[in-house]
Amino acid sequence: MSPRGKRITAGQIGQYTYCSCAWWLNTVEGRRPATLEPLEAGIQMHERHGRQVAVARLARRLATAMILLAALPLGIWGLARLLG
Repeated sequence: MSPRGKRITAGQIGQYTYCSCAWWLNTVEGRRPATLEPLEAGIQMHERHGRQVAVARLARRLATAMILLAALPLGIWGLARLLG
């Protein structure tokens, strides 16, 4: 927490490192950019990318599980041959 009890977000830190004046105007004085369309488009793009990353992770886990399931009969067969 900051000294005033407000949380400082990673986005605010990024904004400050990019442009401390923009951070001051937005965070301290509460001013917003005149056009919000580019910001909204950026937010939507990041949300879409986040969903794509989640789907890719799920697909990778599913592929790993399918490979392990496909290898299971081969392992059982090899173990039966070794012991039998």
